[in-house]
Amino acid sequence: MTQLATPPAYGTHGEDATLTLERLLPGSIDRVWAYLTESDLRRQWLAAGTMEMRVGAPVELVWRNNELMDNPGRAPEGHGDEHRRTEQVTELDPPHRLSISWGETGGVTFELEPVGDMVRLTLTHRRIPDRSIMLNVSAGWHAHVDVLAARLASEEPPPFWDNWASLKTEYERRLPA
Repeated sequence: MTQLATPPAYGTHGEDATLTLERLLPGSIDRVWAYLTESDLRRQWLAAGTMEMRVGAPVELVWRNNELMDNPGRAPEGHGDEHRRTEQVTELDPPHRLSISWGETGGVTFELEPVGDMVRLTLTHRRIPDRSIMLNVSAGWHAHVDVLAARLASEEPPPFWDNWASLKTEYERRLPA
């Protein structure tokens, strides 16, 4: 039986340097899948860029966090207006699972499961190399998923950078040194 319990608000950190973030999102699984895979929708919460739906295909990601909303807050020192990377689709099972490579880490997996009239998103980012990167990754994914949840609910998301900074402080408190 599928649990309807609300997932924990914060991501959890595994011993194998893994971040797992769960969130119940409004809408159908196909709508949430579209927000993961279609550039024009993905840019509204994460990053624009082309993504061909086949294993081995390149994934272009173009972040413009200052354009996620009218008032994104003030970006921390060292965060420019745009960040780009190209990764690769490593696993694909539409509309349930998408895995992509992610730099020097073990990659990111998005899993979607219908739960009543909601969709459980489980985001897993594996083998994050050190605590500093883990803090940035945890706050970043959490802040971006907050924007996704707001977009899917047709609500205004919190200012991205203010939320990110607050989340980073909280993850710093939660993550053992």
